[in-house]
Order: sequence, then C-alpha cells, then structure tokens
Amino acid sequence: MVFREITDADVPALFVVRVATRENTLSLEELHNLGITEESVQEMLKTSHRGWLCEDGGKVVGFTMGNRDTGEMWVIALLPEHEGRGIGARLLTLVEDWLFSTGWKEIWLTTDTDPRLRAYGFYQKQGWQDSEIKDDNRYMIKKNPDQ
Repeated sequence: MVFREITDADVPALFVVRVATRENTLSLEELHNLGITEESVQEMLKTSHRGWLCEDGGKVVGFTMGNRDTGEMWVIALLPEHEGRGIGARLLTLVEDWLFSTGWKEIWLTTDTDPRLRAYGFYQKQGWQDSEIKDDNRYMIKKNPDQ
C-alpha cells in the first residue's frame, strides 16, 4: 500500500471512495448540493486544504483532507473492504500532524451524533474527545500533544 499526498489528478477517484463509504454515505448529488464538486475540491487543495490518500494496487482505497484555515479534519473516507487494516488511522495521523504543524493547538471534526456508529469509536481510539453536540452534529476535538 502506498500513502501519498493528493494531487489534482486524484480528485475524481476521491469521489468514487466517498460515495462508497459504509457510514455517513452521501451520493454525488448530495455532495454537489453541499457545494462539494471535483472543481471545488481542486480549488480547496490549491488554497486552504491538504490531503493524503492510500492506494492499493494503484487504486485509491481511502483518503483524508484537512482545512488549514479552520483547523478542521474535514473528511476521511475508506472503502468498506479496506476497513480494519490500519489505513484510516494512518491517514488520520497524516492530516492531524499537518494541521498541528500549521500552528493549531487544537483541531476539530464533526461526526454523527450516534455513538454506536463505527466512526465515533474510531475517533475516540485515535485520541479525539467530545466537545459538543450542535445542529445534529457531534463536534470532537484533539489537542496538539506537543503543546
């Protein structure tokens, strides 16, 4: 498996992964309605965001992105058949390390409010803590371990 930074050419493959996730599934239409398109993601990668992906046999199987301007771990997505192999944890660490390196003392993410979902336990295992539940989202934070 290869982990590397996302390039513009990778963006179409990210959408294939994003719509195939087991939890927090969104269709291409739903993403588009949220303003998340190939073009908007490419623009984000040129300005405020940075991301990493994992390839297995040349196929993108997971990715993550963060927002330098807000300190948000913006997205992490993994194909269901690649869950449980440590890929998500490694991707999450890459984006966390980058966000902390840009000066954030505390970073944040949003996830579903249902604690029974796999994502919630995954984030907790990676050191994320509950912050608040607001507007049907669970906000979680992680403090910079070097601060």
